[in-house]
Amino acid sequence: MKIGVFDSGVGGLSVANAIRAALPMHEIILREDMANLPYGNKTPEQLLGFVVPIFEEMIANDCQIIVVACNTVSTNIIKDLREHFPDTPLIAIEPMVKPAAALTQSKIIAVCATPATLASKRYNDLKQEFAAGVTVLEPDCSDWSYMIEHKQVDEQKIAGRIAEVLAGGADVIVLACTHYHWIEEEITALAAGRAEVLQPEQAIIARMQGVIASIAF
Repeated sequence: MKIGVFDSGVGGLSVANAIRAALPMHEIILREDMANLPYGNKTPEQLLGFVVPIFEEMIANDCQIIVVACNTVSTNIIKDLREHFPDTPLIAIEPMVKPAAALTQSKIIAVCATPATLASKRYNDLKQEFAAGVTVLEPDCSDWSYMIEHKQVDEQKIAGRIAEVLAGGADVIVLACTHYHWIEEEITALAAGRAEVLQPEQAIIARMQGVIASIAF
């Protein structure tokens, strides 16, 4: 089976690599949209204009499932995309607010995300539904995707942001942008013994296995 993986940039490669390792019997087709980076400061209308033609091409190339490996796209336009492509399962990556809220002991979590994700209705719905009574810290990560995409990671700046949320009492840190998966090891080291770091690759793989089984039968 051909499985499409889409992201605005290099974050999708991390997700695609994880899927290939877990499901080597399937062909993984990765598509990125480097021309329109960054996505985190775009409007939903702009995002839809970028993404629809790419998904049309992926489906024309026989992708039976598409993993939307971009929190910004998933939180802002996934409903529109599902209406546009009703016959293709779209597996969306979303901020892991629910598991973070269930895991925290301090009742304080941190969500590292793009401005567009933080401003989205879906993200705020997740907070209202699953994080009632939990303080959600939202550090300024607005330049992280750019730094990662251009291999200009400012380790001191990232360390400062993580130090802020740790000082604020967060004991769970959510990586709500797939670009940030590339600095997961650094963030985990910075948070060692103080906070657990969550990202959704394994949850996405588990969900994919269910979708694949339903298609197969």
